[in-house]
Amino acid sequence: MAEALVSLRVVKTIVGLLGIIGNWLVCVVIYRVRSMHTLTNAFIANQAVVDFLGSLMLLLSSNVPTPYPLDQDLASWLLCRLWVSDILVWAFFTASTFNLVALTLERYYAIVFPFRYQRNFQSCKATVVIACVWVFGMATCAYGIVIHVINEGGRCVQIAVPGAHAIGVLYLCMQYFLPASVMFFAYSHIAIVLKRNATRVGPMQARRQDRAGGSVSGQPAGEGAGDAMLRARRNTIKTLVLVFAVYVVCWTPSSVIFFMYNFGWPLDFRGALYIISTSMVAINSCANPFIYALKYQQFRRGVRSMLGLTQDAGQETTAHEMHSYSTGSTAAGTVSAQCP
Repeated sequence: MAEALVSLRVVKTIVGLLGIIGNWLVCVVIYRVRSMHTLTNAFIANQAVVDFLGSLMLLLSSNVPTPYPLDQDLASWLLCRLWVSDILVWAFFTASTFNLVALTLERYYAIVFPFRYQRNFQSCKATVVIACVWVFGMATCAYGIVIHVINEGGRCVQIAVPGAHAIGVLYLCMQYFLPASVMFFAYSHIAIVLKRNATRVGPMQARRQDRAGGSVSGQPAGEGAGDAMLRARRNTIKTLVLVFAVYVVCWTPSSVIFFMYNFGWPLDFRGALYIISTSMVAINSCANPFIYALKYQQFRRGVRSMLGLTQDAGQETTAHEMHSYSTGSTAAGTVSAQCP
C-alpha cells in the first residue's frame, strides 16, 4: 500500500534504501570474514537480516499502490491482511526488537556468568534462540490479521474488535516497554561487572609485567593480553549500548503516543507528531550499520580485511584470538560448534 503522506513516503523511501544497502553490507562482511564467525556476530548478522527485510518491506509498502478494488478471494484476502495492513513491516520491526533483546542477554550471560556460558551456550542453542526471535516476532503481530477485512466496496479496512484497547496496550508492553526494561537492567549489570573486572585485571597485569620485565606475552609494556581482551570486550558492549540507546530514542515517541492513543488521546494521523514519530521508528531499521562502522572495531577490521587492506597475518590472528575471548567464544563456542 503506497504511503498517502508524501513527506512520510520520502522518509520511508530514503530509510528503506539506506537500510537495504547498510544491512546487506553487514551480512556480507560477517559471512566472508572468518574471524567474525562468533556467536555474538551470529546475532548481529540475524539483526541485519531482519532489518534488511524490514527495510525492503518499508520501501515496497511505501511506493507500491494497492490494486483496488479487491475481490473476495484468497489472493485479495492475503493482500489485505499481509500487505495493506503493513503487518509484515511491523513483524520485522518487532523481530528486530526481540533479536536485540536476545543479543543483549547473550552478552549478559557471557560476561556475568562466563564459565556457564562457555560450558552451556553452543551454536545450536543460539540457532534455537534465533528461530524463536523469528517465530515470536511474527506471532506478536498476528493480531493485525484479525482486525483487517475487505468491505463491500472492495477496500481493506480496519474493524473494531472487543478488547482492542487492552490488546493494544499489551502489544506495546511486549514490543517496547518490556524489552527496553530488560535491556536497561542487563547493560546496567554488565557495566558493574566490567568495572569490577577492570579493578582486578589492573593489579594482576602489573605483577605479571614486573615478573616478565615489562611485557606480557609479547604485548607492549603497559598493556597486557588481559588489558587488550578487556578493551575488546568493552568495545563490543559500548557498541551494543549505543545500538540500544538509538533503539530507545527511535521507539519511545511512537510507543508513548500510541500508548496514550489506546486510552483515548486524540491522534492526528496526518499531523507532524505522527509523521515524525513514525519516521523515527523507520530510521531505526537503517541505523545499526552506521553504528558498527563508527564504533565496532571488529566490524571495521572485517571491512578492511574484505577489501584487502588488513594488517599482517600475525596481528590479525592475535586480534581474532583476543576478540574471541571478549565475545565468550572458543574453539567449542564459535558458530561452527556443535552441541553435545
